[in-house]
Formats: sequence, structure tokens, C-alpha cells
Amino acid sequence: MALDIAKATSHPFRKMPLLFQSVRGTKDILPNDAEILHDIESQARILFSAYGYGEIITPILEERDLFIRSLGKDSEVINKQMFIIERGQDLLALRPEATAGVIRAYLENNFNHIDALSKFYYFGPMFRAERPQKGRLRQFNHLGVEAIGSLNPLLDAEVISLADTILRKIGISGFKIKINTLGCANDKKKFGEKLRILLKSKLSLFCSDCQERFNRNVFRLIDCKNASCRNIIAGLKLKRQDYLCKDCFEHFAAVLENLKNIGIEYEESPQIVRGLDYYTRTVFEITHSSLGAQDALGAGGRYDNLVAELGGAPSGAIGFAFGVERLLLVSKCQSVKVSKKDLVFLITLGKEAEKEGVKLLHNLRQAGIKSDTDYENRSLKGAMRRANDLGAKHVLILGENELKKNMVMLKDMKSGEQREVKIENIVYECQRVIVS
Repeated sequence: MALDIAKATSHPFRKMPLLFQSVRGTKDILPNDAEILHDIESQARILFSAYGYGEIITPILEERDLFIRSLGKDSEVINKQMFIIERGQDLLALRPEATAGVIRAYLENNFNHIDALSKFYYFGPMFRAERPQKGRLRQFNHLGVEAIGSLNPLLDAEVISLADTILRKIGISGFKIKINTLGCANDKKKFGEKLRILLKSKLSLFCSDCQERFNRNVFRLIDCKNASCRNIIAGLKLKRQDYLCKDCFEHFAAVLENLKNIGIEYEESPQIVRGLDYYTRTVFEITHSSLGAQDALGAGGRYDNLVAELGGAPSGAIGFAFGVERLLLVSKCQSVKVSKKDLVFLITLGKEAEKEGVKLLHNLRQAGIKSDTDYENRSLKGAMRRANDLGAKHVLILGENELKKNMVMLKDMKSGEQREVKIENIVYECQRVIVS
């Protein structure tokens, strides 16, 4: 189909209109944001390792039926949001979340026969055909964990503690951990039946989405973001003792006690139910007011029946995921500082200096020093301006005079101090001044 050039987006600095734009609901992560993203990932990796989790990388393509089986055929993700690919006899889906794929890999690779408890972490893109809005995209990135093989409430506290610690480590403050329990499968069924009885006469007062959800997944009415729907739910005064069995009541009490023991602040919230079929017992969300109506930074909970549902033996499991783009939004709102490597900028003056500069730049980079140079043959003044624009902390100047003396001029851009250093010592000297 021919492109309508007239409809292509123009820009005040662009002479020609754009021929293509990013797909609606997707977003380019540009270098500055990518640097924040990688800093978040690197901090998270350190913590995941400290908590005993190992990285797992699963495909973004899975069999469609894996998600139907795990998320529930009546869930909104299955009915409205999955990107499905038909190719020959294959019916595939771009993964809308990571948990089902991790459990599939756990079973396929026999972790259930190798370890009593398996702990995984992951990073990667997920896909949902949602209505694009702030913090909600059609392609988005998750970082998260799955701990499989235990029903112990201590594990619930560990997972929530890890989520809390990650946010604090990357410099995010002002978040709230909201926690609830759905009970076991029998409790959840009892709870659902009670909800339908309580809400049936009020259904016309709910938004159109909730009216549609009533028969498909009544729990979604509880966590609707619409203000009027939330007010109706708040008026129900839901109580856990109305549907929880003794074991589940005691399990949740132990989770809360363990969180208190390790100093994790939380808020009990009966409105937290999570929209996916596989959740049981502990469920939680971590919210931040700067995100507006879609205020969840991340969420998680137990899914003690999912391993059996996908073909394994019954096995307790719990996990969480953060939306990386939402972490980026909050990081930028709070001006979270990123651990950036100091940049060394090399300026060469003259052909001979340029030849020597190629080797010097190579040696700096081989030593792991973030370094760059001017490729536009600018004047010394212009090259210094370029170094300043890039945020270089130190500049190396190599000209004819320096070459004759086998020296390089090292300039501190903040103090203005400059001194000559022997070429063979410059890598070591750059390492020294960057660390100091």
C-alpha cells in the first residue's frame, strides 16, 4: 500500500516529512533513558544474586495455549490483549507476561526433579494489545522473579522484601506496598460467589468494562481504576474472614508477621486481587502516586496451582514483575541519579596526532575507560565545546608539540587544571583520576 506522504509527521528542524513512525503503543528507548534502564538492571542483578536467584531467558514466542491454560480463557489478556501469530500448523503468541513461560521452562528442563526450590529472575519485552496511555504500552519491558517449590510464608516475605529493596537501591521513594490474600482455590471460589451476590444488584452503576467482566472474572471489578467503581467496592467492606479457610488465614498472618520482623512497610488492601486466574493466597501491588490512575510500578503474588495446571506435580510458587517503563517514569520524576561512567574525550590536532590518537583511543577502551573523540575535524575550541556537550569529565589534547615530547595534555573540565602526562602512562593516569 502506498504511503500518504501528506500524513507523515513533520518537525520544525526536518526538511522532509517522516515516512514511518513507531507503531502506536510502542516507544523508542533513547540513549539517556537506556542508560537509566541499564543502571536499573545492573543494580537489580546484584540484588537478585544476593537473594540467590539465577537468570533465565525464555523466548518471546510461546504456544498460544500455554497462556490460555495459565491465565484463564476468560481473562482480558486472552480475550482482548494477546498478539497471536498463525504460521502453518503453529498457533503462537507473543508473550503477554513471563510467569507461564518460566514455569514451562522449569518443567521442560526438569528443575522440578533437580532442586527442591528453584529461584529465577528475568528481564525482557512483553506484548499486550492494550489501549496506549501513560505507563501502559503494547510492547513493554518487565524485570521480575519466580520462586518455585515452597509453600512457606517466609518465601512470600523474601519476595516482597526483594521488590522493596530493588526500588530503594535504584533511588525510588514514596512507593506503597499493598497486600492482600485470595486464599486457596476453594476460598477463591467462595469469594467469587459472594462477590457476585453482593454486586449483582449494583451492576448497572459500574463502568461498561466492569459490566462485561462480571460473568467472566468478577475479581476484576474489585481492582478497577474507575473512581465510581472503586467507591462502590469500598462500600462493600470486604472481610477476609468471610471466605478464608483456617490454613490460608494463618499463612497470611505469618506473611505479615515476617514482613514486620524485617521492617518492610505495607498496607493491607482488600482491593488487591490481581486479574489473572492463576493467583492464589498472597497477592500484592507496589504503587506510586506520580503515575496517575495506572499507578502500579509492579505486582505479584502466589500461584500455587499453576505448576500442576501445566503438567507438573503440585508445587508452591510466588513471583513479581516490575514494569521497566514505569520505573523510568518515576525515576525521571524523582530525578534519580544514574551511575554513569566518566567520559574521557580525546582531541587530536594534525594528521600525525590523529594517527597516534587512534592507538591511544583503542588502548583507553581496551582498559574499559569510556572514551570518545572528535570525527569532524573541528578546531580546538569547537572540539572542546563538543566535549562539554557530551559531559566529558576529562579531555586529552594531543598535538604536534605534545607528540614531540611523547606527552598528552590531560585537562580536568571542572577545575580547568591541565598537566602533561607521558603517552605510555595515560591509560593508568585516566584510571586513577576517574576513581579519585
